[in-house]
Amino acid sequence: MITLQATKREKEELVQTLRSKGIIPAVMYGPQRESLMLSVDGKTFDRVFGEAGETTLVELNWDKEKAPVFVIDVQRDPLSSRPMHVDFYQPILNKPIEVDIPLVFEGEAPAVKDLGGTFIRNMNEVTVRALPQDIPHEIMVDISGLATFDNVITIGDLKLGERVQIAQDQDPEEVVAQVMPAEDVEAELAVPVEEKVDEVQKSEEKGKKEEDGEEEEK
Repeated sequence: MITLQATKREKEELVQTLRSKGIIPAVMYGPQRESLMLSVDGKTFDRVFGEAGETTLVELNWDKEKAPVFVIDVQRDPLSSRPMHVDFYQPILNKPIEVDIPLVFEGEAPAVKDLGGTFIRNMNEVTVRALPQDIPHEIMVDISGLATFDNVITIGDLKLGERVQIAQDQDPEEVVAQVMPAEDVEAELAVPVEEKVDEVQKSEEKGKKEEDGEEEEK
C-alpha cells in the first residue's frame, strides 16, 4: 500500500500560511471515526495522488497512528490547479463499497484499421462493488476483438478481479465500446441537433398558446 505522511493540524493554524509553505490543509473522516484535521506536504501528495488516484487505498500516517484511506476530494486553485484542500475517507475494510472506476482502452480495433470505421467509446467509467482493499485502480479494456461493425464490448464483457462485481444498477448488456461506419457516426451526430431544434420550436409554440389562452381568460 502506498504511504503518505501527514501532520495533525491545530485549529488556530492559518491555512494561508500553510499553503505559502507548500503544505496542503486536509481533513480525514469516516463512518467509524470523528473528523481529524491534518496537513500534508504538497509535492509528496502530488506524487502519491498520481499513483493512487481516487480508487486506491493509501496508508495515511500521522503522529504514531495510521489508517487506510481514499482520497475522495481535492479542491484546486482555479488558476494554478494546485491542490488547496484534501479530503481523506477511512472506509470500513470488511464492508463492500461502490466506486466509479475509470476504463482504459488498449489495443487496436481491426474494424477501424481494415474497414475505416470510427471507434466509439460510450463509457469512460463503470461502477463496481468490492471490499475497499479489492477496488481496482483502473479497468483495462482490450478492443482488439472489434473486428466488424457488429462486434461490441458490453459491461458484462469487462474483465474484473474475482472479488470485484459490477454494481447492481449497471446493465451488463450496456455497450461500452464499438466501431461504427463513418457515415453512420456523422448521421447520428446530426440527429440530436435536429431533435433539439424541433423541441425548441414545439416548446415556443406551446408557450405562445398558453400565453394566448391566459390573455383570453383575462
